[in-house]
Amino acid sequence: MFKKRTMGVIVGAVAAALVFSGCASDGGGSASGEGDGDKPYVALVSKGFQHQFWQAVKSGAEQAAEEFDVEITFEGPDTEADVDQQIQQLQTALDKSPDAIGFAALDSQAAGPLLQQAKDSNIPVIAFDSGVDSDIPLTTAATDNLAAAAEAAKHMADAIGHEGKVALVVHDQTSVTGQERRDGFVDYMEENEPNIEIVDIQYGGGDQAKSADLAKAILAANPDLKGIYGSNEGSAIGVVQAVKELGLDSSTLTVIGFDSGKAQMDAIRDGLMAGAITQNPVGIGYETVKAAVEALDGKTLPKTIDTGFYWYDATNIDDEEIQAVLYE
Repeated sequence: MFKKRTMGVIVGAVAAALVFSGCASDGGGSASGEGDGDKPYVALVSKGFQHQFWQAVKSGAEQAAEEFDVEITFEGPDTEADVDQQIQQLQTALDKSPDAIGFAALDSQAAGPLLQQAKDSNIPVIAFDSGVDSDIPLTTAATDNLAAAAEAAKHMADAIGHEGKVALVVHDQTSVTGQERRDGFVDYMEENEPNIEIVDIQYGGGDQAKSADLAKAILAANPDLKGIYGSNEGSAIGVVQAVKELGLDSSTLTVIGFDSGKAQMDAIRDGLMAGAITQNPVGIGYETVKAAVEALDGKTLPKTIDTGFYWYDATNIDDEEIQAVLYE
């Protein structure tokens, strides 16, 4: 059995979008040319390109762009630690005078002045994946990260017998996603699992190598550790890499991940990872562009668009419904 939270992008459309557009871009690249004046132009600035998650988001955005007859560009910094590069990309996007902007913030506060510039220029802003510390975005298309992280914590607790020490390797503490995927996990444990102790929380910037080093350091300091949670694709893969390098047995250390990607899927099939939360990245990209179009049409948008999440493990990873929201 698995828990599901879902919304209006049907699974069939998601699967079709993955087939339709599984393309890759160079870091900082764009999905299509700038608007030529014949169609509305929506500039999307993501958190990066180094994870397959963002390629799946891009494919959903491209599907919506074709469906709603708009031009899009899709850019992101080289890594999810490059806040300054992302801010420059947002400035460059604004300089092109788009009709609307989609923005997934690496730092929930750093983009404030540029978002104000967009508002002053009457450019609607749609937040996606991660909200910002501002009321300027008209909506945020994202996973309910607090609930998703709580679901990860619940499965961790079940896997370790509801007692013992666990740790977290989180991708950052500046983005809303980083904060919520940490807090949702921690709050669930504090409220529901009195016999589970969180002994450490480290931040690896979503970098696999750094996250692996952090996981090894945590394990060295806590040889009786029973579980580690990695809060995004890079974090989780880094934890798995540490497990491999240390030759640890999955029966003694439970690894719970977040996101998908081939490495995590392989780790679950190989028994190195107990399971993970997958988002609906194609749905995030699709709903972002759809919301931008609706904003340009003068429609009122909800404060948030919940794009859903799923728990997957060895028992359901090959189910049709799960396969439709996994990304390699």
